[in-house]
Amino acid sequence: MKSAVVQLPGLNRDRDMIAALTKISGKAPVTVWQTETELPDVDLIVIPGGFSYGDYLRCGAIAARMPVMQAIREKAEQGVKVLGVCNGFQILLEAGMLPGALMRNASLKFVCREVKLEVANAETAFTRAYAKGQVLRCPVAHHDGNYFADAETLKAMEEQGQVVFRYAEGTNPNGSMNDIAGVINAKGNVLGMMPHPENLIEAAHGGSDGRGLFASALDVIAA
Repeated sequence: MKSAVVQLPGLNRDRDMIAALTKISGKAPVTVWQTETELPDVDLIVIPGGFSYGDYLRCGAIAARMPVMQAIREKAEQGVKVLGVCNGFQILLEAGMLPGALMRNASLKFVCREVKLEVANAETAFTRAYAKGQVLRCPVAHHDGNYFADAETLKAMEEQGQVVFRYAEGTNPNGSMNDIAGVINAKGNVLGMMPHPENLIEAAHGGSDGRGLFASALDVIAA
């Protein structure tokens, strides 16, 4: 399956994401710049982490208004899978492609450490390689990862299985409601998450717990 990685000024995890997608699929992803309005024919579009536009205004607010995001929105409406990690998650929220919002960490401090993630929904295109309830190791690195949604929205998301990952075993690093670490849209093809699965896919990283997400999304679960 073909993939693409979006590159925006200030993002600093694009190379990590490119390396992960290449290692797992055997094919280097296409890179897409912020001003592009016509995207290549791919099966998965990834918006990596970092600090797009220096996180001015709000994290992801400027990036969400770049021409490339309208093109990504159109691809998502056509059923193409979209993954946003960390700042990519923030961008998807600012673009209105996922419900809820991300606020400052409850500690008001930047958090960079390993956490535990519980797979809350193993029936998505991004989590088929995992089992429901499976607990994974995964690193985080963010200042604004405190997930919030109003009570009605949160109730609907929980009932519809839109919460995909939760922080587990008391490792919630930011105060997110219901320990939410990753959510998916109602259609099931747009996933946003704060942890960085691309940084735990091989022995050199100290583990491969994140590999299943990419294997699922790229349809190479046996890899």
